[in-house]
Amino acid sequence: MTAFVAWRDDRPRPCLASWARALAFLLCMSGVAGPPALAADLVPEVGRSVAVLLDQAKVVRLPDGVATLVVGNPLIADVTVQPGNMLVITGKGYGVTNLVAMDRAGGVLVESSIEVQGPRANLMVVYRGVERESYSCTPVCERRITLGDSAPYFTATINQTGILTNQAQGPQQQR
Repeated sequence: MTAFVAWRDDRPRPCLASWARALAFLLCMSGVAGPPALAADLVPEVGRSVAVLLDQAKVVRLPDGVATLVVGNPLIADVTVQPGNMLVITGKGYGVTNLVAMDRAGGVLVESSIEVQGPRANLMVVYRGVERESYSCTPVCERRITLGDSAPYFTATINQTGILTNQAQGPQQQR
């Protein structure tokens, strides 16, 4: 049987813009180029489109006055509101869904699309016929649970992860 390997590696490469951003950051932090920005000021506002990687989270700022949040398909993305009008968007499944933020009167304050993409960095995918296995290579390649993997591989990996987690938690105390 022949196995095909698909390697995905989108590691950022150093460029002039990266050095310029680093210099600007150091100048701001030293006070030479103005007051340092608060971490909350660096978070983008929710807008027309937000890209999130599967099994990862992204923090965005909500506009003032949001009373209700609606996610079109919670199987694709999940949201959690945090203090300071911060919203954590977590990628749950591949695809695109939408997020609607409404005020108390039911008026739409903002509507955004949320695009959940597959992992790219340090990922190796092995195809054995129609069977698929994913490995996280950071730097040694280890099994990774990823949507789209074949059922036997996915089940074996998730079972091993569950057993390891239970062992790490130790014996459960009876109440």
